Amino acid sequence: MEASWLVVLLRTGVQLLASPIYLLWYLGVWGPFCKRAFPLLMVPVSVCYNWTMAAKKKKLFSNLKDFAGPSGVLTLLEIGAGTGTNFKFYPAGCRLICNDKNDSFSKFLHKSLSQNRHLQLEQYVIAPAEDLSQIPNASVDVVVGTLVLCSVESSERVLKEVLRVLRP
Repeated sequence: MEASWLVVLLRTGVQLLASPIYLLWYLGVWGPFCKRAFPLLMVPVSVCYNWTMAAKKKKLFSNLKDFAGPSGVLTLLEIGAGTGTNFKFYPAGCRLICNDKNDSFSKFLHKSLSQNRHLQLEQYVIAPAEDLSQIPNASVDVVVGTLVLCSVESSERVLKEVLRVLRP
């Protein structure tokens, strides 16, 4: 009996603490706020994550040039590019297509591009990863997605789009 009262008390406490978020969501303010705030949060998180994973990423991306198409130039699509923290690991001369559904990442991505002049941005697609229709069939050598499949509506649809845009 005591445990059930504790559960009710804790549940009520959580609901009270979350009530401002519910109110903002109901008023239509919460979504736009999160869309603008998330990139600001991701900048320091990405720096810390890259510092932690640098050796692994360097090794993982070390053979990307081997996947270059017949022209010898690597065309790489990064889905969920966010702030562009992977850019420093991509090979020189790489043609880059970036995708993110949140256009609030744009200024951070462009800042990262200015710090990684060895890359050439071909296209910046603002769309969910499930809809890469702006990218032609069989036009990409490599697709990179870091920490993105956990935040899409349908990972199956994303992977179908990845298969569609990849060169055979």
